Amino acid sequence: MPEFNRRRFLAVSAGTATLASSIAPQVVRADDATPPPPQMPIGKTGIVMSRVGQGTGMHGGNRQSDHTRKGFENFVALMQHAYDRGVTFFDLADLYGSHVYFREALKTIPRDKVSILTKIWTRYDSACTPDAPKFCKQIAKTTLDRFCHEIATDHLNIVLLHCMMTPNWPDQLAPYMEALDEAKQRGQVRAVGVSCHDLRAVVTAVNSPWVDVILARINPFGARMDGNLEDVVPVLTKARQNGKAILGMKIYGEGTLVDNKEECIQFAQENGLLDAMTVGAETPAQMDETLRLIAKYPVKKLIG
Repeated sequence: MPEFNRRRFLAVSAGTATLASSIAPQVVRADDATPPPPQMPIGKTGIVMSRVGQGTGMHGGNRQSDHTRKGFENFVALMQHAYDRGVTFFDLADLYGSHVYFREALKTIPRDKVSILTKIWTRYDSACTPDAPKFCKQIAKTTLDRFCHEIATDHLNIVLLHCMMTPNWPDQLAPYMEALDEAKQRGQVRAVGVSCHDLRAVVTAVNSPWVDVILARINPFGARMDGNLEDVVPVLTKARQNGKAILGMKIYGEGTLVDNKEECIQFAQENGLLDAMTVGAETPAQMDETLRLIAKYPVKKLIG
């Protein structure tokens, strides 16, 4: 580990190790090789879901990903395996093309037992300009209806504006935010927020009363993150203090930290920042490995 990141990791771990655990680890029978993850309350949303989620967007783009490229049968088997292991958080996105694939998984996975997170990729809507707010809002409403149709569900637990990269995203996407607010009011969406790929966008989210959930890139090595740990950690700490739920992504640096998984999970479990995390496991064995590490390093009390 680079010396700076090692020092930062140890400092964060030391700071949180003194805190009492807020979630009692689940009791695991001696014959259970892969323990289920704990179920976690997600901020102030009222949502409870597994500490770790099954992602569907490894190398995702153009409505496909490594997960969907596996084909329906393999995709469904992977989702079913995660659910059988106790995973109740599934991370989808329009950009990954994973909605219709997950619909097949819901033929055997009970919808009322899982939380579905998905994301709106606003860049497909090139005609959505500031001078056409009513048109933009209708696009957002139609998009949510399409998501529900593709997944075969009447509600979505968490919907995020996908991949915010500018600090002024609330001005650019106000019609989308208004449509999501109305979807919350009618029960189609439970919680809203953003996924971010720029630290300035995260700062905006931290201070936005509209945001319930932030999907943020975090790992102890700074791989595929929005900045160095010394910059990112204080921002996410303020987010927690402001009552935002934080979901971690790029926990393994989009696969670049596969040789450091234990350090990555220990950091995620002990830094006090994350309500839950998503990992892009592409095989049952990969998910099982993560679940065993989650059990080895119980989550510490969260900041805020």
